[in-house]
Amino acid sequence: MFINLLALGRIPYAEALEIQQRVIAARKQGIIGDTLLLLEHPPVLTLGRNASRDNILVSDQWLASRRVELHEVNRGGDVTYHGPGQLVGYPIVDLRGDFPGKRGPHLGPVDFVRLMEEVLIRTCADFGVMAKRIPKCTGVWTFGDIQEKKLAAIGVHVSQAVTSHGFALNVTTDLRDFDWIVPCGIKDRGVTSLEAEAAPSHEPTMEGALHAAARNFGRVFQRQIVWRDSLEQLLAGCEAVESKL
Repeated sequence: MFINLLALGRIPYAEALEIQQRVIAARKQGIIGDTLLLLEHPPVLTLGRNASRDNILVSDQWLASRRVELHEVNRGGDVTYHGPGQLVGYPIVDLRGDFPGKRGPHLGPVDFVRLMEEVLIRTCADFGVMAKRIPKCTGVWTFGDIQEKKLAAIGVHVSQAVTSHGFALNVTTDLRDFDWIVPCGIKDRGVTSLEAEAAPSHEPTMEGALHAAARNFGRVFQRQIVWRDSLEQLLAGCEAVESKL
């Protein structure tokens, strides 16, 4: 059992949505196996199914003047910021497969989210940053003496048992950009990044975070990670193992 991994670099949000749709269609048709897309975005705000426009604190004109895109999407959750220095992961998997903790014909969406949280908690630990879950607050958070801060946001969509969208981990993100929104609609907790929380001896990089997340995804989901060189190679349905973590 394996998971395809395609690292796309920094690409516009609309382009990533198009790639997701192509990969989702191929997964639903059984052309390819489960797949993880890892990438960055230029600055963009996304509104999930439960989003309130009131949680965007700047005007559309202000965003346009700074070339910050705004997209309404079908994932769960409220408003989220994506930008440089943030590792974004889009797992496109069929929940009817063999997964840890599966208790019925398919893995439940909540259980899937909990597995992704575990991936991110372990990834943070690789950089010496202790992270945790908070009940009723999806995502991954710091341990705080007074107030926890969010390190990673999660929002997914499931169609015909196949997932899309996923997670966003702040690695070296400019945290000032979160001042544009009420992140995920949560007003009483702030956001942070691995860079802000890690000790100098564990200084994170995007490349290091990408490899750590891929490694931990394989461990938590109990799958072999198979790197793909291009979208074309992936969609060809080739099952030859080119390289492994």
